[in-house]
Amino acid sequence: MPKLVVQKFGGSSVATVDRIKKIAQIVVKTYKNGANVVVVVSALGDTTDKLIGLARQIDFNPDEREMDMLISTGEQVSVSLLAMAIHKLGKEAISLTGAQVGISTDSAHTKARIIDISTKRIKDELKKKKIVIVAGFQGISRDENITTLGRGGSDLTAVALAKALKADICEIYTDVKGVYTADPRIVLDAKKISVISYDEMLELASLGAQIMQSRSIEVAKKFDIPLHVRSSFSAGAGTQIIKEFKIMEGVLVSGVALNKNEAKVTICDVPDKPGVAARIFKEIAEANINIDMIVQNISRTGFTDISFTVEKVDLNKATKVIKSLLPKIKAGGVLQDKDIAKISIVGVGMKSHSGVAAKMFRSLGKAKINIEMISTSEIKISCVIRKGKAELALKILHKEFGLSKKSGSNK
Repeated sequence: MPKLVVQKFGGSSVATVDRIKKIAQIVVKTYKNGANVVVVVSALGDTTDKLIGLARQIDFNPDEREMDMLISTGEQVSVSLLAMAIHKLGKEAISLTGAQVGISTDSAHTKARIIDISTKRIKDELKKKKIVIVAGFQGISRDENITTLGRGGSDLTAVALAKALKADICEIYTDVKGVYTADPRIVLDAKKISVISYDEMLELASLGAQIMQSRSIEVAKKFDIPLHVRSSFSAGAGTQIIKEFKIMEGVLVSGVALNKNEAKVTICDVPDKPGVAARIFKEIAEANINIDMIVQNISRTGFTDISFTVEKVDLNKATKVIKSLLPKIKAGGVLQDKDIAKISIVGVGMKSHSGVAAKMFRSLGKAKINIEMISTSEIKISCVIRKGKAELALKILHKEFGLSKKSGSNK
């Protein structure tokens, strides 16, 4: 049986007609090497951002169902253009929307979760020796409404298809050569990592490394799907994402991530009584808002402040939920803070080494960078700092933990 390869190309990879033609050549080369190929494509360049901008010119908080109808159109443009480019190279291809493929989701508009994928249509087209091109980022709910899978959702489409089709590998093509120890656009001496564990990649993705959507890594880890992150613009090996192996434990910190896309919400003068925090976060969860870090101050007067971080796109929604809740819980008020950033270090080697947090805090302290919130897990430490100090913090920690090119190879 021929090898089955799922290839995903992000928006930067298909930003122009010339780039689409280049992608078509990569796909056809894979096909000519004897593989069945399923391609997942994002919208062209910054198309999704432009569509969101158009919507907000009409209503800054538009109806989420209508938003999904709007922003799902970007991928339909790119899949059809790529199919045309492949036809031009003399190979058969067919473009399909998420609904035509049978990607069934729940009804959580703009952040839908995949429930099931029907593989019949794809398999039928592959039997006809066609290259199948699927619109990423989108699906259809049980009540037949178009849904989208959240920003970066094309990664999730690709990984989910790889699982459903039992693909041999899922290749994620992007505008960099792989996963780096830090954002190479900010830290010029960042190194490409040749191999990284699912756990490390999941942390980096969730902490702001804009290589893959964190939900897609969760699925890949759960089903042990081989992933290869590589460049659309240059040949050569990228980064393999696999299960953890012993050699990784010797590397204390694998990467440093920066996220400027979060905001802090503070609820002031919250009564320090059992069940109040549970009620607050229950209301937020019911509004389909994801919470990241949470800090509650020590109560000295029977009242406390509770701060938490959310994605900036959810800030207004979260604030609206809290304002409606204030009189019910008898809290004092709510504050927004958009001027924050989250800096994080990640590494499986942290499991068996002490003093990592102290080293991180000392380095930031020397640079007079104040830490406002802290969150930890077995393999990561995250700090909320002022946004104006974010890139400096990234460079300091990258150097402090020996991740620069001059420090030798990384994995």
